[in-house]
Amino acid sequence: MPGAAEPYGLVKKLITYIVASDEGARLDRWLADRMPGRARNQIQHDIGAGRVRVNDEARPASHKVRAGERIDYDLPEETDQRPRPEMIPLRVVFEDEHLIVIDKPAGLVVHPAPGHATGTLVNALLAHIGPSLEGVGSEATDDESGETGARWGIVHRLDALTSGLIMAAKTQPAYDALVAALGERRVRRQYLGLVAGYFKEDAGMIDRPIGRRRNDRKRMGIPREGGRPAVTDWRVLYQDRGLTLLALTLHTGRTHQIRVHMQSIGRPILGDPEYGWTRRRTLQDLPQDTRPVLSGVWPGRQMLHAARLAFMHPLAPACQLNCQSPPPADMAAVMSAMWGDIWQEKIARWQAEPAMITAEPGGEEPGERK
Repeated sequence: MPGAAEPYGLVKKLITYIVASDEGARLDRWLADRMPGRARNQIQHDIGAGRVRVNDEARPASHKVRAGERIDYDLPEETDQRPRPEMIPLRVVFEDEHLIVIDKPAGLVVHPAPGHATGTLVNALLAHIGPSLEGVGSEATDDESGETGARWGIVHRLDALTSGLIMAAKTQPAYDALVAALGERRVRRQYLGLVAGYFKEDAGMIDRPIGRRRNDRKRMGIPREGGRPAVTDWRVLYQDRGLTLLALTLHTGRTHQIRVHMQSIGRPILGDPEYGWTRRRTLQDLPQDTRPVLSGVWPGRQMLHAARLAFMHPLAPACQLNCQSPPPADMAAVMSAMWGDIWQEKIARWQAEPAMITAEPGGEEPGERK
């Protein structure tokens, strides 16, 4: 059993432990087990900042503790970690007294975290909606990482470098209803993605479990064993000159699901810095005459955009909301350079198709990212 530890927040700057049990556990997990008042991501941040020493030496979060080791933890002084309202421009697609749908630009982080304490979507929503947002949303814990944090109404997340539609609840009843709808797959989320290479079929499904990589807990992958069920539909909207435009539909909502699934079939999202190919690797497989064209508009992030979001209003069951977002400027620039204007017609036809919402079991946990 983990030894007793005083919770974070007491007037005490230095805590010292002597390892007597759980030998072989990771340093960050060992400390998290003994400090229930401090989240594991906070501990990882403190380790990286040099506030944790093992036998007077800095060790990484992955260090395996050994019996007899002395662990000194210099706790930073407690400060108010609640995010503050910030006047950040928002593109509102839909809003009423219960919820809001935002067209998030690439680069905007959703939740505050170490290294991103300000300038997030939550900061912007607090300014836009007001302090009532602070109590909306339960504190959820990631099954894989053990990280815990408040939601501030955010029902689902997008990666910082993924653009597009994201919704947040303004009230607890709306939040609970939207989380339930996600869990029952009654929220239809569809993305546009660009990948290098062609597809022989017009459409397909990727059904492969996703889990955190053992050697890098911040990245996801397809594990040999275990993982959580993950299903993504893909459909070719247009392909030419070595590039393909895909419509991607989520049946589940695992962290980085689309990016990991596309990497797993050898068609990673164009420009993806974590799961994609390098510029050189991508360009060498393209027709020679298109290489300088794509090189000239090479994106600075993954070409993945949450373009369609359809769901029943949580407190008005007869009202279906169908929100849409056009491709952002950087994505449009790539497609225009490669294909001219034809992509606009392809996307317009796709967006005109009705969004079918059906309930399915086995959806997702709140807060997972694409």
